[in-house]
Amino acid sequence: MLKTKLFEMLDLKKEDMLRDRRWLHRYPELSYEEEKTSKYILQHYAGKDVKVESDIGGYGVKVTIDSGKPGKTLALRADFDALPLEEQTGLPFASENPGVMHACGHDAHTAYMMALADCLIELKDELVGKIVIIHQPAEEMPPGGALMMIQDGVLEGVDNVIGCHVMSQMDCGNICYHAGPTQLARAKFTIRVQGKGGHGSSPHEANDSIVIASQLVVNLQTIISRRLDPFEPGVLTIGSFDGKGQFNIIKDSVELIGDVRCLSDQTKQLIESEIRNICHGFEIAYSCKIDLDYKNDYPVLVNDEKITRFVVDAIESADIKGINRVLDYGPLPSSEDFAYYTEIVPSCFFFVGAKPQGESYPHHHPKFDIDEDSMIYAAKAMAAVVYKYMEEQK
Repeated sequence: MLKTKLFEMLDLKKEDMLRDRRWLHRYPELSYEEEKTSKYILQHYAGKDVKVESDIGGYGVKVTIDSGKPGKTLALRADFDALPLEEQTGLPFASENPGVMHACGHDAHTAYMMALADCLIELKDELVGKIVIIHQPAEEMPPGGALMMIQDGVLEGVDNVIGCHVMSQMDCGNICYHAGPTQLARAKFTIRVQGKGGHGSSPHEANDSIVIASQLVVNLQTIISRRLDPFEPGVLTIGSFDGKGQFNIIKDSVELIGDVRCLSDQTKQLIESEIRNICHGFEIAYSCKIDLDYKNDYPVLVNDEKITRFVVDAIESADIKGINRVLDYGPLPSSEDFAYYTEIVPSCFFFVGAKPQGESYPHHHPKFDIDEDSMIYAAKAMAAVVYKYMEEQK
């Protein structure tokens, strides 16, 4: 049986997963700079009986496993960029690139996917249709590697895309999912408040941009508390207030940088409209000039109901050793550029528990780490989906 062969082969590749993950962790690269990572992936596939395309959407790699038999095309996606953090884990394979760290698990995604791809290449005579492996760069930074790979045609002929993410604060051995809207859309905005500078002793001759910007920060929060339906998720954060100056000088201008998250297009439009309205009102009320630069980037990640049910059934019926629970975890507040795939073809993005022994740290933390057993669980969960996908076509 194909499923049994896949699982047995993956068990034999656990050491390969560890080796690859630790190499990638030691040499992380930021979004849009993943040249060596991409070369490492390409070297992995060199000489194998498979079609490999490079430089898709930047440093992306597309691997097509063609069975030579008619059937649908299933894409499996794994990202491989890192974050601008100084690692503090003390791991023996900690980052050797100053100020750059795999603090989100993308090294693990790439390692398990390369091992799974190897197995599928060896077994391709037992497959039908095609399997496309999407090794994607730049998930962490807009406009996002997913969008760029799509623009370069990575989804041409693809019927469905499946992805998963290891999660450092979900119990290792759990598979978590949600159907429908699953991860939040995101926007970034910059507001420049232009007042009039002056001497601290004569505020009446100036127009204090710090006072205006402070009131603006407070008023922007009323969008969430007073304009948004209480049953509709939404977050507005001012992450930067650049108003540094001198104790006796009234600031001429202040810059605010903020972040918006929401779970529906309607809420996304409402929040943007309200931010624009408040900024315009402040210009009138405070006789100042406000410039707003508002950019929507990642959309809501919407898991297709039918494909998600298919994925859950595949994993549950596979009876994978070490996977204890498959549960609906509900939506997550983070954002993910896998959402772009879900806008084009019916897709599913699920989560693999990777909580390490001892203290666990959240994603994007300098002490982030995972239980490396999560890689074999991710690989087998994906293999179970591939098996069921093949069997239904046969």
